[in-house]
Amino acid sequence: MFKRHFVTGGTVMLAVLMATTAFAQEKDFPTKPLRILVPFTAGSGSDTTARFFGDRLAKQLGQTAVVENKPGASGIISVQALLAQPADGHTILLASNSPISVNPVSIKNLPYNPMTDLTPLAGLSRNMNVWVVSANSKLNSLKDVVEYSKHNPNKPLSLANYSAGYRLSGEWFSNMAGIKFNHITYKGGAQIFTDLMGDQLDVGIADLGGAAALLKGGKLKAIAVSGEKRHLDFPTVPTFIDSGFPDFVNYSWTSFYVKAGTPEAIKKKLTETLVKIRDAREGTEYNRASGADSMPYFGESMQKFQQDELERFTRIAKMAGIQPE
Repeated sequence: MFKRHFVTGGTVMLAVLMATTAFAQEKDFPTKPLRILVPFTAGSGSDTTARFFGDRLAKQLGQTAVVENKPGASGIISVQALLAQPADGHTILLASNSPISVNPVSIKNLPYNPMTDLTPLAGLSRNMNVWVVSANSKLNSLKDVVEYSKHNPNKPLSLANYSAGYRLSGEWFSNMAGIKFNHITYKGGAQIFTDLMGDQLDVGIADLGGAAALLKGGKLKAIAVSGEKRHLDFPTVPTFIDSGFPDFVNYSWTSFYVKAGTPEAIKKKLTETLVKIRDAREGTEYNRASGADSMPYFGESMQKFQQDELERFTRIAKMAGIQPE
């Protein structure tokens, strides 16, 4: 009897000690510099966003931040680097719609599950897409694109993209409008812009921030943006909603993630700090200067948003007959 009481008491004391230690670790978090993993090259828009928010997050928490660029394999390399670390909140991943909502649809045997292996902290920025044509194109609106396509079903317009996400958005509109395109995938937006200006392409899908300078310089022409409302810098460019497609809203976005299993108190601390930074004047001005809006989700609302995105892209891929490769 005495022995049983002794073992039980020891177990209780051990549990109390472990809980106390865990509480102390979470209360003192972070205890070392934060690692920010970025699945894009240094100098890219997402890299700049990661550095802006990562630096301010670390300073708010009394630490420093080290940004590590790990591009390649559509973000898989960075995701795996995060999953190889302890779930203690000290390693944070900047991810976009590609590794979270597009890869599960476009990549066969994806080595992670974005819904169960990763936990979103807070959305950072979102950038509407823009459909662009050459400055001298006869296509001046989505209505022109649809009318041409319906009158010339055997001569589909070329629609250029440079990511699986943009390809899926092109297929989405194609199905919505009841028309066909000749979809062409490039390695980057710069070559799309060059071929548009050289009249080698009909239409291109791009990040509005990346196309902004050429649009303002009159070298390209925007026929629609994919946001919920018009962009403040391009007030004359209609949205897809304005153009008669009320359900077509599409953004490229970024968010910070930690490994699933990170203690709730640490996630809460990180999330609350990030939301405060993002929604402060400096954060909103940074996003605006980058041609983006602040992403309005965090925690569970971010989780729901990415689930909705994943389900939408899955439906589009199935409709278009796109198989994971």
